[in-house]
Amino acid sequence: MTGLPPRRSWAEVRWRQFRQAPRPIVRAVAASLSVAVGLAVAYLAYDVALSRGAVLPGGDLRTLAITAYVAIVLVSGSVITYLVVPQPTGSGTVAHRSLWSAALGFFAAVPVAYLVLVAAVQVIRPLFG
Repeated sequence: MTGLPPRRSWAEVRWRQFRQAPRPIVRAVAASLSVAVGLAVAYLAYDVALSRGAVLPGGDLRTLAITAYVAIVLVSGSVITYLVVPQPTGSGTVAHRSLWSAALGFFAAVPVAYLVLVAAVQVIRPLFG
């Protein structure tokens, strides 16, 4: 049995999967990540302004801002992924869209929205005092 390749460790397998991720997955995560980072920066600016005593119209709407952040990241992640991840066509040249692409974007957006918000609020926000 010398013809078998050597067994890889769990870490080696995961590292290889990370380096060779399928393009649709990379696009879905990138779409959600770009929207989430942009909105998190806007939320941080709003939160810092409120904590420093700025009087903004509408008062303290941080709960509404976080709710809108999550909704916008989930919807935009789904829509952008739907637009940039075509269904495999085989030998055809016409790109077809599928609701599965939107579902992929949604399920990629859920952890991205959570992780970016946690990083923004728990890691970056304390740096501003």
